[in-house]
Amino acid sequence: MKDEKIRINLKAVRQKAGLSLAQTAELTGVSKAMLHQIERGDSSPTIATLWKLAKGFHLPLTAFIEDLVQTTDTFAPAEKEPTRFRESLTFRTVFPFDPLFGSETFLHTLEPGQSHASDPHDTGVVEDVFVVAGTIEVLHDGEWKACQQGDGIRFRADQPHGYRNPGSNPAQFHNTMHYPKTNLYQASKGKNE
Repeated sequence: MKDEKIRINLKAVRQKAGLSLAQTAELTGVSKAMLHQIERGDSSPTIATLWKLAKGFHLPLTAFIEDLVQTTDTFAPAEKEPTRFRESLTFRTVFPFDPLFGSETFLHTLEPGQSHASDPHDTGVVEDVFVVAGTIEVLHDGEWKACQQGDGIRFRADQPHGYRNPGSNPAQFHNTMHYPKTNLYQASKGKNE
């Protein structure tokens, strides 16, 4: 992950919304000091921090790690360099957020024994998980469900959920985030008025 890109996108999103660091801290639950450190490049955000930002701004995750210019008639391969978070999953963006479809898709990798807990996303967000290699377990509705290569599962992601790799080999899965259009467009409309 390029910290500079995250810093630039965070600051650009915040300024476009017309928010101070203090207002952004109140909106997202991320401290003003941490926001300032991220924008200056003194600290790299965790995946949990990025999700707090996305939820607070009612934006997709790729708003902070990708350029949001994507059209349905332009397809690009997954980014070559994976985004790595300390002590968490690794992912590549397959399709950045597309406002027409209201979704974004990632390829996640979990090392053997690795797990990732996710706080609830914005209201109405739904995730599709499709295992492409290995075995993972997905936590939703308070229960772990095993998913083998070729298995898929769809669940509401506006509640606590998680992923873990119980196997002895790395596991990979596609993860598509579906955002309700009302959340995203209401947020952008309200900030532009």
